[in-house]
This record gives sequence, C-alpha cells and structure tokens, in this order.
Amino acid sequence: MPEASAHASSGTRRAPPNLARRVVAEATGTALLLATVVGSGIMGERLAGGNVAVALLANTLATGAALVALILTFGPVSGAHFNPTVSLADASQGGIGWREVPAYLVAQTAGALAGVAAAHAMFGEPLFTASRHARAGAAQMFSEFVATFGLLAVVWGCARLQRPVVVPFAVGAYITAAYWFTASTSFANPAVTLARSATDTFSGIRPADVPGFIAAQLAGAAAATFLFRWLVPTLPRAAGEVLMPHEEERIH
Repeated sequence: MPEASAHASSGTRRAPPNLARRVVAEATGTALLLATVVGSGIMGERLAGGNVAVALLANTLATGAALVALILTFGPVSGAHFNPTVSLADASQGGIGWREVPAYLVAQTAGALAGVAAAHAMFGEPLFTASRHARAGAAQMFSEFVATFGLLAVVWGCARLQRPVVVPFAVGAYITAAYWFTASTSFANPAVTLARSATDTFSGIRPADVPGFIAAQLAGAAAATFLFRWLVPTLPRAAGEVLMPHEEERIH
C-alpha cells in the first residue's frame, strides 16, 4: 500500500505498454523466429549431405535457442506470444483484451511471412514458393494436437509459478523436445504453419495440409487451457504473466 499511496500522491498511474509497441514487438519477434526456423532448415539440409536426422537436429537446436533469446528480448514489451494460440488462450483468461487480439494475430502472421522471406533472401531462394512437403494424415494432426497441448500446458504452468525467468527456457526446452517426439515435428503455431506453407524447403508444409494443422493446434490449445483452468481455479490471475510480464509505462 505505501507504493500505491506514493503513486496516488504524485499523480502517477500505471498502464500497459502502448499497443503499437506491442504489435511491432510481436511482428519482429515472430519474423526472427521464422527466419531461424526456415534458415536453419536450409542450412542444415545443405550441410547434412542427405542425412535427414542431422538436418532436423540442426533445425531443432537453432529453433529452441532462438525461442529462449527472443522471449527474453521481447517478453517485457508484448509478452512474446509469437503464436495465435497463445494470444487467444491468454485473452480467454483475461491476460490481454479481446480487442487487442486481432492486432496480435495480424502482427504474428505478417511477421511470420516476413521471416520466411528474410530466410529465403539470405540463402538466395525466391521470396515465397508454395511448399510441396506433404504433412497429412491422422497421425500428423494428432501430433499437432499433442504438441500444442503441451506447449500451452508449459506456458500456463510457468505463468502460474509467477517466475518469469524460467519461461523462456521452459518453452525453448519443450519445443526442442517436441521436434523429436511428435511425428509432425511440432509446428504448434498457426502463424508458423501458414508461413511455412510458403517455403519449399526443409521446413515447409503443403498449403493443402495447413487447415488440418491449424484446427488441431487450436483444439490442443483450448484443451490445455480448459484443463489448467480446472486444475488451477486462480489461473486468470496469472494470465498477465503469459509469456512474460509486460513492463508498464508510467503516465503522468
């Protein structure tokens, strides 16, 4: 209470970061994430000499490491969602306002496409090319459900602990593992899925397979959110910590 009294007496109040700044942070972070996913896939495939396991390992390690760095970098500004399922789940528990969700989703999707274009430019590929990499079937869809369920479980579990320092490492570690224990290599992100349909490289997915992946991801995120809402009735109190607490601006 002494801190609140000091703020009141000085005419200072706190407000969330400016939405424009949060949107730019989401777009930039998602772009860098996709540049990592696609770029490391291209590099890994070129250097692996046909060994798909080595190429996937390179892709996995780069993606997990980038997630840690990007969440640490952009988390204090926007929460570092970089993922429509995280933004929708967060809004469902009151972490961000529903009016802000469309801006987050557009920023994440546009950033993801920009990241693909950046990766292609760095490796001398056409900016966008429809993927021919088939990822269809019930096993792939179920893999995406499991991958996204696990991701949201990690997010909600870490948010509940209110120890934001662990979140980037937990998310990075989970995605690194999920690349290997799921048949789909764990896209777990509708914006990433859509963008990866525009790259005919190691990390691509056929446009025809995108709707099934996205439906499975949304279902997995919803299931994890419902489960944790039941397991932890006070979960909405932690929603503002997804993925990391946003720094607040002082407004005089």
